[in-house]
Amino acid sequence: MPINLPLPISNYFTADAANSDKVAQCFTANAIVKDEKQIYTGQAAIKQWKMDATKKYSYTCEPFASEDKDGLTIVTSKLTGNFPGSPIDLRYFFGLEGNKISFLEIKI
Repeated sequence: MPINLPLPISNYFTADAANSDKVAQCFTANAIVKDEKQIYTGQAAIKQWKMDATKKYSYTCEPFASEDKDGLTIVTSKLTGNFPGSPIDLRYFFGLEGNKISFLEIKI
């Protein structure tokens, strides 16, 4: 069953299946991404983060739940791919600024 996500978040998940340029365009100029104990700041760093992840793993991501809490949109998604522990449910904590993502933290 599809879930209804805010447009910037929906755009992110669509871009995640495409390429790093499209992912980076979903974020504000000074956005912050926290993933795997690393912090990436700005579109260039976010683009590199996505490029590195794509080289390291092949995966699909299927969002299946969403809630708003403490000013963030939390999306739970099933990640399936060629990485240890696959498949796994991840939580994506999104902060939005206008029609872009200003903050993203990915947690187990």
